Amino acid sequence: MTRTDRQRWLLPSHLVEPGGSGAPRPRRTVRDWIVDTSLFLLAAFVGLIAADTSAQYTSEAVTLVDQLLGAAGCCALWLRRRWPVGLAVALALLNVVAPVAAGALLASLFSVAVRRPFREVAAIGALAVAASTAQAFIRPDPTTNTGLSIALGFTLILLVTAWGMLVRSRRQLVEALRERARRAEAEAELRAAQAQRLAREAIAREMHDVLAHRLTLLSVHAGALEFRPDAPPEQVARAAGVIRDSAHEALQDLREIIGVLRAPGEGGEAGDRPQPTLATLDALIEESREAGADVHLDTTVGDPAAVPAATGRTVYRIAQEGLTNARKHAPGTTVTVTVRGRPGEGLTVDIHNPAPAGPVPHVPGSGQGLIGLTERAALAGGRMDHGPAPDGGFALHAWLPWPP
Repeated sequence: MTRTDRQRWLLPSHLVEPGGSGAPRPRRTVRDWIVDTSLFLLAAFVGLIAADTSAQYTSEAVTLVDQLLGAAGCCALWLRRRWPVGLAVALALLNVVAPVAAGALLASLFSVAVRRPFREVAAIGALAVAASTAQAFIRPDPTTNTGLSIALGFTLILLVTAWGMLVRSRRQLVEALRERARRAEAEAELRAAQAQRLAREAIAREMHDVLAHRLTLLSVHAGALEFRPDAPPEQVARAAGVIRDSAHEALQDLREIIGVLRAPGEGGEAGDRPQPTLATLDALIEESREAGADVHLDTTVGDPAAVPAATGRTVYRIAQEGLTNARKHAPGTTVTVTVRGRPGEGLTVDIHNPAPAGPVPHVPGSGQGLIGLTERAALAGGRMDHGPAPDGGFALHAWLPWPP
């Protein structure tokens, strides 16, 4: 049994088939057939009891007419899904002269209460009460007091109507919960897609930060080999080694990021290399020094491992971008990296380089990394400022939270 079949078995047809409440239905479900047959048999049983009581005090002709009218009313219940209001009105009028149709009237009132709004239910219920009261005078029961007959009829109509309205409210609640679940599922999928998009944007910024540093090292040493072909073999070998190592690291970083960007099921394994933190800042400084840069690190953080990983990674990327910019725009200058902070006060990162001695060619795409780092710092709960320094150089200042 499929999911759709189970829904059609468990739910009423007006909640499964198109058209809504009161609309024509192309077919009855198994559940509809069971409910309709049960109501038909119940109405026929009540009609038989009423017919047996009526036969004791009326002629055979009247009894025969009552039985025919009662049978017609019970058979008409098969139309209650298509015309619930019209059938209830007709059975209420029939019940005035044929007490045998009382069972069919109660079944039709139940259908109206389940499928129609309260205003129509109240009007049909009032008509049924009026018809039951009129019957008590037109076709009185000799064994029952007239007032008791009127009260009994009113009570039965009220109970059946209330039961139908309760069923209607429950069905509406179930449908509302199902709609809410569908809407929540759709919103969850939308939030997941948005989170994935934001994650990919963060990975793209990470790619820029990482590859810009590696490729700058490649460019510097390749340029040195190009303009110094007469350099000593030791320097050539050292530059070639830096180029090889930087290219290898760039490929590793690129493979790791592309692995993360792969959609689920596309295959491939994500990189398992550890992410940089503040504890790896010394390695970054040393790498820049080996590439020929003059870098001075001044830090008061005694235990870099105690800094939260996300904050330390942001500090690392800021320092990496600052060193990359200094290498591109102020080659040969001394770069000072200062890291201060403690728990509860936050971390401050200052990177400064003086103005270069000669003209420096413009590098395409300059400034994009600083924009990305500003966004990264803001996402981490901090801030970053950058711009020309008073001595003509360039300064970068960032503050990041460090919880106590």
